[in-house]
Amino acid sequence: MSSIAMSGVKPRAGATDRSDSLRPLALAAPLLLLLAFSFGAPIVLLLSRAVYEPTIANALPHTIAALRNDSAGVPAEPVFRALADDLKTDQAAGAIYEFAKTLNTRLPGARSQVLRLARLAGRDPAPTREAMIKAASLLGEDQGWTAIRSGSNRFTSFFLLSAFDLRWTDQGTIGTVPADQAVFTRVFGRTFLIATLVTLATLALAFPLAYVMTNVRPVIAGIVLVLVLLPFWTSILVRTAAWTVILQKYGLLNDLLLWLGMTSDRLELMYSRTGLVIAMTHIQLPFTLLPIYSVMRAVQTSQLRAAQSLGARPFTVFRRVYLPQVMPGVLAGCLLTFILCLGYYITPVLVGGASDQLISNFIANYVNVELNWEMAAALSFVLLASTLGLYVTMTRYLGLDLFKMG
Repeated sequence: MSSIAMSGVKPRAGATDRSDSLRPLALAAPLLLLLAFSFGAPIVLLLSRAVYEPTIANALPHTIAALRNDSAGVPAEPVFRALADDLKTDQAAGAIYEFAKTLNTRLPGARSQVLRLARLAGRDPAPTREAMIKAASLLGEDQGWTAIRSGSNRFTSFFLLSAFDLRWTDQGTIGTVPADQAVFTRVFGRTFLIATLVTLATLALAFPLAYVMTNVRPVIAGIVLVLVLLPFWTSILVRTAAWTVILQKYGLLNDLLLWLGMTSDRLELMYSRTGLVIAMTHIQLPFTLLPIYSVMRAVQTSQLRAAQSLGARPFTVFRRVYLPQVMPGVLAGCLLTFILCLGYYITPVLVGGASDQLISNFIANYVNVELNWEMAAALSFVLLASTLGLYVTMTRYLGLDLFKMG
């Protein structure tokens, strides 16, 4: 009888445990749904634009159907007639400008030729093959029809390849773009280089400052912490604008360097990489300092004294006892700073020069100026994948416990 009673208790206990575990999830469900619809869904939709581009396929349905029966290269007369019919339809529907812009991203200089060709198709009810090639020279080249054929697929790798300065060649292989068009690999390299410089600079400042804060009286440590956090509570735009004043050729920093005798002439710090690194280091310093400081506070000084009493030299105590314990904070602070630096936008615009713009500036330009959402999505995808890859690599090879502070 008791075994029967116990068997009835166990299912009820399991149901209670499941109910207790689901209750927090139910409480967080509204927030999770809000994040999914306001944050997750827009990101997924944007990133999908990097591989989904149906504009050319929608604009040239008859041309694409005719191309299936034609060999590679410049096609025959029936394809040109189908193209003229599609252009007339697109112009009547108001879709010709979107098609011209999209083709121009694949083949620079195609926009004006497509618009000229559309005007010809509107005037002439049956333009000949020669007349269309004369109006748009790209139709007489294999490269032009390769771009049209590649755009006939709604799902494309063109933009992701372009983010790495690659493209599909006329032979169907992947090759590099011309040297005068290869910009993105340099921009990504510049972004990672500046993020690394800023991370190292903040570490060089944050580590000794955090060490001093853990070894002084709590009142002094609190004052120093407030001084570090005070700029942190100020808008990043205000801080960046302040640095544009300080870094001017006749600004405060140049005046100070001349007064100290460290330079004999005024330095060009504005619109330079040096000024950009200085401004970003000041903004990012709290993000590196706080994780290091929180871990240093948890280190037991008795361990250091015990190591010294056993005959270890100060450097040996630091290297083998102290540094391994504070390394989780160092790695967490550096990783946080590095990732944040990858997405900087305002500071490079206001302080950096034309050759110091980061990948976020190019993404913003494609979204706001060129209206090329596909290219912006491709660059965003590469940046997001790089950031996630860096984080996964750190957590896999260094261990997740390294990022548990305190």
